[in-house]
Amino acid sequence: MFGRRTMGRVGALATTGLAAPALAQPAATADPANTAWLLTATALVLFMTLPGLALFYAGLVRSKNVLSVMMHCVAIACLVSLIWLFGGYSLAFSGDHPLIGDLAKFALWGTGRDAVSGTAPESVFFMFQMTFAIITPALIVGAFVERIRFAAVLVFSGLWLLLVYAPVCHWVWGGGWLMDRKVMDYAGGLVVHATAGVSALVLAWRLGPRDGFPRDLSPPHNPGMTMTGAAMLWVGWYGFNAGSALAADASAGAALMATHLSAATAGLVWAVIEWRRFGRASMVGLVTGVVGGLATVTPASGYVGPLGGVILGALGAIVCYQAVEVVKHRLKIDDSLDVFAVHGVGGILGTLLAAVLATPVLGGAGYAEGVTMADQALTQAIGVAAVVAWSGVVAFVLAVVLQRTMGLRARDEHIEEGLDMAAHGERAYTP
Repeated sequence: MFGRRTMGRVGALATTGLAAPALAQPAATADPANTAWLLTATALVLFMTLPGLALFYAGLVRSKNVLSVMMHCVAIACLVSLIWLFGGYSLAFSGDHPLIGDLAKFALWGTGRDAVSGTAPESVFFMFQMTFAIITPALIVGAFVERIRFAAVLVFSGLWLLLVYAPVCHWVWGGGWLMDRKVMDYAGGLVVHATAGVSALVLAWRLGPRDGFPRDLSPPHNPGMTMTGAAMLWVGWYGFNAGSALAADASAGAALMATHLSAATAGLVWAVIEWRRFGRASMVGLVTGVVGGLATVTPASGYVGPLGGVILGALGAIVCYQAVEVVKHRLKIDDSLDVFAVHGVGGILGTLLAAVLATPVLGGAGYAEGVTMADQALTQAIGVAAVVAWSGVVAFVLAVVLQRTMGLRARDEHIEEGLDMAAHGERAYTP
């Protein structure tokens, strides 16, 4: 059977989803140990975006666009925080409709200081979920670097959060139809990585490529900065996956262990692939493999054992590496920093493999009562198909509408000058 949280974080919502008589049970109280761990995990997940993801992406672009990438990450963090308070959280985690929540928790009105979600204060659960809402649209930044209007980033990210992230979050974790089907998504293979990856691919396609794509682009301006950001992502991912247990328990420990082993395996496998192909392994390739392993293990992290983590890392590196080649050279889409190939493909792969690797034979947690591996595999496939379709369609509609109204792509002369100066009037480096 699954661990204490049968579906990862969603088990914490069970206490709020039932209308038991007030006198039949004592009021829920927060557990100090679980609260402390969730507070820590919240800080770790925000650390993934600021500064982790910002540095990871900034090192991969040309020096004239470094600050624009960082600006996108910081601005999205600010914007999403307010949207999460004024509607996003409520749409994701209130109500009993199978497709979308209601506005019962708009601005947390009526939610007292002592309100509890599961075994932690609801304020802490709200903040933990906010950090996930922040990093998901921030991941999409990697698809459109060096050529997008800043205003378009803000409008797209805000609308996308309400129209894609919040509904899918509700489906999987907030009491929606996929949660009812017992889909396995421990920490965001569907909710975070599939939504962001598919949307990134669509947006990059509509936006068009950078000049010189794919052969004549400048190399990453600072691989050391990228490595620093990747290291922060790796550490922060402990909060991302282990924090999704919503408790300081064995499930959190198992998720943390699988997460680390998947990242380590994927980094080495990606390096070996480069070594065999080019005769050398690169820093950028190594850390890209690490991130691919982290994305792949995310949906399965609390359900698999250590061997499952290694398998996910190895397969994640191999499949994501091939996906990079397909997107850039066969589809000829300039998903600049490989958001779909690494996060989208990794998250989808891990979601599908969770049904197999959760088996106790491989040290996994097993399945819900009455559910077989085949049943779970079908549920996982349905979840992937639904999330991919919804994310792709909504992202396409948003991209088309913005193109025809405010415009997506920056002016050619601004792209040539660099978005740091053209959009923000600043430079990362003194000429």
